[in-house]
Amino acid sequence: MLLLVSYNNYQKSEFLNSSNAVAGNLYKKVSSTTDYLALAEINEQLNRENVRLKNILADSYKMSVDSSILYNDSIYQQQYIYRTAKIINNSINKQLNYITLDKGRIHGVKPEMAVVTDNGVVGIVKSVSKNFSTVISLLNGRISVSAKIKKNDYFGSLTWDGKNYKTARLLEIPIHVSIQPGDTVVTSGFSSIFPEGLLLGTIQEVLPSSGGNFHEVIIALTNDFKSLSYVKVIGDLMKTERIELEKEEL
Repeated sequence: MLLLVSYNNYQKSEFLNSSNAVAGNLYKKVSSTTDYLALAEINEQLNRENVRLKNILADSYKMSVDSSILYNDSIYQQQYIYRTAKIINNSINKQLNYITLDKGRIHGVKPEMAVVTDNGVVGIVKSVSKNFSTVISLLNGRISVSAKIKKNDYFGSLTWDGKNYKTARLLEIPIHVSIQPGDTVVTSGFSSIFPEGLLLGTIQEVLPSSGGNFHEVIIALTNDFKSLSYVKVIGDLMKTERIELEKEEL
């Protein structure tokens, strides 16, 4: 075979063509892999840039002006700080679902921080190690989120009933309040974890009242928990001050 390849022009040509085809396919696969890895890196860079921009937007700041004193020559103090993280483990088919992030204590992540995406609330940080953290997913019956109907500010509690990863229940909305499918539901801002106005979902169905004083409302969640990849972890720089003050009223 070696002699044929070396001395027969036709065989040599066929051998070279075959070799080029094999090499071409190999390079194509390598290129595809490289492109995939490059896209992953670009995606991560975009998430980092998104977080950087979020940290300088007005939503992250709280007006802090006194009639006679300006702090640091500015009427605004930063209240929220955003950190990006990647989901490395996620469950959606249990009654108590959890998520694991690739960021931990050394990255500034702490328990009871909010975890969100641009599409809305994901959960609350539960435990933190040096390099990782676990999150109580919104798909976990052990947590409820203070929520309100965006158009009229009536508030209640949003909780997952363990049935469908795409929906949740909104409780404690008085029966006299006018609501309808399509109404937007957001965080109320009444907790020390979630800023006001974060998306939770839209009203999918208002069930007939069973004779009580409150609506029974099914919410279509805006986050698709089956396709989550990157999240933002929100730290409230004024949280301790607020909690200490509210303790005095108990």
